[in-house]
Amino acid sequence: MSQIPSYLQDAKSLLTKDGFATSTVWYHGTSSALVSSIKSYGLKCSGDTAMKLAAKSTMATIGNNYTESTEPVFLTQSKELAYYWAQQTVRERSVRFDGEERAVVLAVYLPEEQNAKVSPDVGAASLLMIKEGESYMAYVAKIYQECNAGVLDIDLMKANRLEYLTKLGMAYIKQDIDAKFVSVVSA
Repeated sequence: MSQIPSYLQDAKSLLTKDGFATSTVWYHGTSSALVSSIKSYGLKCSGDTAMKLAAKSTMATIGNNYTESTEPVFLTQSKELAYYWAQQTVRERSVRFDGEERAVVLAVYLPEEQNAKVSPDVGAASLLMIKEGESYMAYVAKIYQECNAGVLDIDLMKANRLEYLTKLGMAYIKQDIDAKFVSVVSA
């Protein structure tokens, strides 16, 4: 994992022993290759069309059916956590696409009505049981340690719904987000 750029380091101001504070600003991590489309069309549920098409093509090549699932827009209250997911997006895309992509964090300012529909991502429990999830848990634990916020203490199978948001910074919304509510976080 590369060093987190200083302008994205916000955990010290958000993290306590009780977890990450939330506000009316959310963050989304993505690849620089997707920013132009996001600026035009906003954040879309199941948004990376090129990755979906590549997966469909691969499955067709090996003779399997591909069932596309609809995923929500994933959000977090921390730029540092969004940066982790941005790096994962770049890594996943680099397997399928040539080109120089970089991790980008987007700020999302939702209107009150839409903000009320952001939910803790309890479904992330299944993600956290695989290798990528273990990496995320280690990343978050390291942030807790660096912020002197104690030890990340969560039992993924018994955790209260809200702990996925407060302790792990995992949230989602099952709605597209208009481009006017999204901006690139820059230094």
